[in-house]
Amino acid sequence: MKVKEVSTLTGVSVRTLHHYDAIGLLVPDGVTDAGYRLYSDENVATLQQILFFKELGFSLKRIKELIDSPSFDRREAFEMQRKMLVAKRRQLDEMIQTIDKTIGQEKGEYQMTNEERFKGFDFTKGNDYEAEAREKWGDAAVDDANKKANDPAFGEGMNRIYFKLAALRHEDPASDEAQTAIGEWYDFLNEMGSYSLEAFRGLGQMYVADERFTKNIDQFGEGLAAFMCKAMEIYAEKGK
Repeated sequence: MKVKEVSTLTGVSVRTLHHYDAIGLLVPDGVTDAGYRLYSDENVATLQQILFFKELGFSLKRIKELIDSPSFDRREAFEMQRKMLVAKRRQLDEMIQTIDKTIGQEKGEYQMTNEERFKGFDFTKGNDYEAEAREKWGDAAVDDANKKANDPAFGEGMNRIYFKLAALRHEDPASDEAQTAIGEWYDFLNEMGSYSLEAFRGLGQMYVADERFTKNIDQFGEGLAAFMCKAMEIYAEKGK
């Protein structure tokens, strides 16, 4: 198929397909005498896999690294993508239930607990961040983190600490109480992965530098992200 035909079939723009070719992500298997790109069935199958990876939040750079790896197995990748999509669907179902309950509360038909308000939110492995985390810390660390994050007890523990910190966010982040609570967060993160004090400080800075982090964390209380950033900085400095 020519590039226009592939575009019509998949919905991917011609411009995007040209870009994928230029960066070596999806190089057509053939070219006509006139210079037109010719895509094989193998190319189309690869494009499908690329789109699944994109839907799951992987960067183009990371997708290329995966597909170009000598150990890459297409079927295994599809199986992995299916598991990730099922997990994503499960999370979306929980969030739909949460918003239905919220609407019910607004109508006076249901009384939510604070814990119920945040059912379905997952700040440990959001799709926006997973590709970035894999690029920074490697697949093994992120896979291990995801395994633990899927444990219901893990999510409950995370929310418990967020609520505790939210209750302290108007206090001095250097206070004993605040430092004890942020110390619990440090210990909790190290159950999920391996964070040095410097990495812990850097994570806190991301809470305010990246508006996605700020928005998600501040759902527990406005100003929580900034409070945690400062408390984490102080904790890391004291721990040197």
